[in-house]
Amino acid sequence: MNLFDATTLECSKLITQRYSTSFTLGIKTLHPRFRDPIYAIYGFVRFADEIVDTFHHHNKQELLERFRQETYQALEERISLNPVLHAFQMVVHQYGIDREFIEAFLHSMQMDLVDHVYDCELYKQYIYGSAEVVGLMCLRVFCEGDSAKFDQLHEGARALGSAFQKVNFLRDIKSDYHDRGRVYFPEVDFLKFCNQDKQEIEADIQRDFDNAYQGILGLPRGARLGVYLAYIYYLKLFKKIKRLPATHILEQRVRVPDNTKLALLLGSYIRYQLNTI
Repeated sequence: MNLFDATTLECSKLITQRYSTSFTLGIKTLHPRFRDPIYAIYGFVRFADEIVDTFHHHNKQELLERFRQETYQALEERISLNPVLHAFQMVVHQYGIDREFIEAFLHSMQMDLVDHVYDCELYKQYIYGSAEVVGLMCLRVFCEGDSAKFDQLHEGARALGSAFQKVNFLRDIKSDYHDRGRVYFPEVDFLKFCNQDKQEIEADIQRDFDNAYQGILGLPRGARLGVYLAYIYYLKLFKKIKRLPATHILEQRVRVPDNTKLALLLGSYIRYQLNTI
């Protein structure tokens, strides 16, 4: 059984490495005891996201419902032949990850299968389920059963997940609209998207980043560098987007070059060693 457990965790690690060099880099800077659990969480959310975003020639509704049922079966039976779900259920049980977080996440994935015009309430609901609860799942791991610490850092973790998701929405506004028919920002018309719309969205994102930073400072030291690195990477991407006119992001996806990511890693490591984060 130990071999099976370890193999399923390796599968989630491979998924993370294949899908996100940025998150892989961040996870590698965590204390070793945190790496496998975070890989397992990433593998779970990535596969659900793939169902709704990628599998266009398959019945997405049926696949997502099957994934939901198999998730809860794995949680109930504490085993699954799906390696992603087996690794995830181990982490859920070990760290006491709230079932409400899982349900909220799967609900947001379900929302992606319906063409929504997002009002403020649906927007908040979607971001909570798709991003904020993922931050809270990771926080459960980092707090290792310390409920008081979790409660203290709860809002910061939500803010960080929210900032990441909103930056993704802004960066991917063109592909979300053309490929998936989605514009997540409430009361924003893609065809009339202008600099004022962009600036209002950016002010909201900046508030999330400011709140998230305070939470990062309170994280256990073994988690702080990895989370800070993800934060500083997204902040760099956000600042790059802010410098561009609305017309640019409607035409081209903004990215941070790999050499810049390495520079951010080096700078973050130095700050960590100097104990300034």
